Parts: sequence; structure tokens; C-alpha cells
Amino acid sequence: MGYLERLDSYRDDMLRTLKESISMPSVKSDPVKTAEGDLLPYGRGVHDSLMHMLGVGAAMGFESHNVDNYAGYIDYKVADDKAADAKTFGIVGHLDVVPTGSGWETDPFEMVEKDGFLYGRGTSDDKGPVVACMYALKALREEGVEFKNNVRVILGLDEETGDSSINYYTERYGHPDMGFTPDGDFPIVNGEMGIMVFDLARKFTQTPGKDDLRLTRLEAGTAHNMVPGSAKAVIAGDKKYFDLIADKVRAYAAETGYDIKAKKQGSSLVIEVKGVAAHGARPHLGLNSISIMMEFLGRVSFANEELNDYIAFYNEHIGFDLHGERFGIKFEDNQSGPLILNVGIANINEELATLSINIRFPVTYSDVDLVVGMDSCIKDTSIGIITRMVQNPIYMELDSPMVTKLLKAYRDETGDNETPASVQSGGTYAKMVNNILCYGALFPGEEDTMHQAGEKLSVESFMKMARIYARAIYALCCE
Repeated sequence: MGYLERLDSYRDDMLRTLKESISMPSVKSDPVKTAEGDLLPYGRGVHDSLMHMLGVGAAMGFESHNVDNYAGYIDYKVADDKAADAKTFGIVGHLDVVPTGSGWETDPFEMVEKDGFLYGRGTSDDKGPVVACMYALKALREEGVEFKNNVRVILGLDEETGDSSINYYTERYGHPDMGFTPDGDFPIVNGEMGIMVFDLARKFTQTPGKDDLRLTRLEAGTAHNMVPGSAKAVIAGDKKYFDLIADKVRAYAAETGYDIKAKKQGSSLVIEVKGVAAHGARPHLGLNSISIMMEFLGRVSFANEELNDYIAFYNEHIGFDLHGERFGIKFEDNQSGPLILNVGIANINEELATLSINIRFPVTYSDVDLVVGMDSCIKDTSIGIITRMVQNPIYMELDSPMVTKLLKAYRDETGDNETPASVQSGGTYAKMVNNILCYGALFPGEEDTMHQAGEKLSVESFMKMARIYARAIYALCCE
């Protein structure tokens, strides 16, 4: 029996292990302490999922280690006589999952097999791929394949919300020499665009009178990496203005077709906009409610001229642009395509305006290029840029040995010789862990249900990805 045939024979065990993992609601929650006084930094559900997977590794005969409840890893080490020359191949996955949300037809934490699919939160992101990798490694070990490199499965616990888990691990154990994270697309993601998150902010010094026309509040969005689906503005002042503005709202709605409405509420006029929510990496799939609101508010003359200037700046330099065309950052390269810009959160009151913006920039550019470009637009204004986060891009050439072997493992298993490697706009552990790339587990043409109600993974894809991962480990650790 070859290692691939042995892997196929694990089908029932793989399904059982995944079912057990899905049953643990590993959504990050507030830290808790155990009766023994140990801190569980990401909550009980995440911890239970970690201990389960470490137990799976131990039962397979591997060394399992809990990294102070912040992360975990599972080792398969080469024989002592080969240890001096061995490198470490890292498989970096995560066990935390996003909240379930509404719209499920099944219990999201009870894996259900139906019509060839496995339904449950985490089946595709990222528990299913992690389980597939574990059994791929087991099949190679049980088949007696001789390894020349060590393999370490690294388990992160807060990938969906941050980077503290993987940083805690790398600060103590460093980075693997090569490897992958099974948290994206096949055949391989050989590059990830850089990400910069910043606030576009301005303080207001003017204080209009009580009866002057004022924007007292504008709120939209909950995350910088999401296209906001709704926005709300509250306008105050002499009520004589309200009918005129309501008329403008109706005229704007008729002109543009946008869903925008005005209603009187107490002593204020409330304007509400509905757009279309989408992921901030794919803003073309949505309709930004902030941009609709700002375009409309540009037709209103408020008593605060500083506010009017801020709104005018937005409409002149950002508006509905998705690639920074008028913001001094229209960057593009052959590897990545164009820069992607998303305005995710708006908070404006009578003292301060902030817009939280998420930018995905091409792999041949840097955050310095972004700042220089944007500064050319804001240099004569009172608007400032407050940087919140920068993730540098990563890129590995297609002819590099690791990319070549990972691609071959995928193509040998699937027969797909046409789908190219890709550079993507998302962010995975490949940005946080050196020397690794995103490798699967979504196949070309498959529906992506990650983060959605009814998240699912086909049984066929589950087994196929495991075979690809086994081939990849063999190619890079055994040949």
C-alpha cells in the first residue's frame, strides 16, 4: 500500500476527527482562568479546540506541545542521524473560527453530511484543511516513508481577529525554513498584497450656533476590511432646513437610484443609506454606503466650513474610487494588478471626523509609497493620516524550488495544468510567518462559503486536498 492509498483508507477517521473539532465553538472570546489558575487567553471554546487537536496529534504518535495556551504545535522529527542537516517544514493553520451569524439551516457547531457536503463552522476555514494535513502526515509516517526534514504543524488561535497567537509562537520558536498555510486557494498563492489600515482624520475648531445647520453625527461600518452596507447621519438646527434637505434626498435618490431616505426624528433629521456589504478585499462586489452618504452631504451646505471642506475632500479624492485613482496612489504591477481601496468605517461628530480606510497594495510597492502619494493630496489641508496597521507584501517567484514542488504536487493529483498561481489581496499567516505561502484549500471553481452561513466543504475536496498535502510533504521533506 502506498501512502496515498493509506491516506484514502483513513476517510472515516478523518470525518470523525473533523466532526469532533467542529463541535467545539472556537470563536474567540474573553480570557478566562481555569480552576487551577491557568489563563485561557482566547476563551474556553478556542482552548478546547487546541487541546483536541493536540490530542489527535499525540494519538497519531507525534509530539504535541501546548505553548502556554496561546498556540500549539505538533512535531514529526527525523531520525537522530539526520537531525544535523534537517530543515523544518511548517504547516501553519488556525483553529479559531468567525462567529456563526444568522441564516444557518443546520447547527453550525454540529457537522452535518448532506448531499456530499460537510456543513459546519470551520469545515473549510480552517479546521478541515488542518485535519487533512494531519492525516496526510500520518499516512506518510505509517507507510514508513523516510524523512529528511522535520515537519511541524503550528496551530494558531486568533487568526480571524488578530495576530497575537502566531506572534507569541514565533517570538519563542522562530520561523520554519519553508512551508505553507492551508488557508486560501489552490493551486498556490505565491504572493499576497500588502495591507495598510489608517484613519483619515480632521479636528473641527468651528462651533456653529444651535440654530445653524449642523451634522451632529455620521456613523457607518464596523470593520475597516468590510464594505459598509449602511450609514446614518443626524442633522440638527433650525427645522426650516429639514424640508429642503428631505427634498434634496428624494431628488438624489431619483437621480442615482441609491437607497437613501430622510425622516424627522425629534428635533433632528435622520438620513439613512443602504448600500451593499462585501469584503474589503473585493469592494467591487459591494456598494459603499459611506460614499453614497458623503456624495449626498456634499450637496448640503453646513454652517461648519471645516466640515464642508472635509466632505468635499472625500468626494474629490476618494468618492467611489476603488483603486486610489484620485488619492495619489493609483499603483499597479504585473504580479498583483491594481491597488485596492476600501473605506470601512466613518465616525463624524461636531468635534472630529475620522474615516478608517483599508488599502491592499501591490507587491512591488511599500507603505512609504502610499504615504508619499497620499501626502501629495493632503499637504495643503488640515487632514491627517493616522496609521493603524501595516502588513508588508510577500512574493515568491514561480521558479523557486518550493513553489515549483508545491505546484507539481497539486497538478499531479488533480491533472489541472491550466489554473495559474495567483497573487491575492487577502491576508493569511503567510504574512506573519516567514518562508511560507498560502496553499489551498479552496479548489478552482468551488463556491467559497468561508465566513458565511452554511459554510461547507465537499467530502471529495476534503480527501483530495489531503492527497495534495501528502504529495507536497513528500516532495519537500522526503525526496
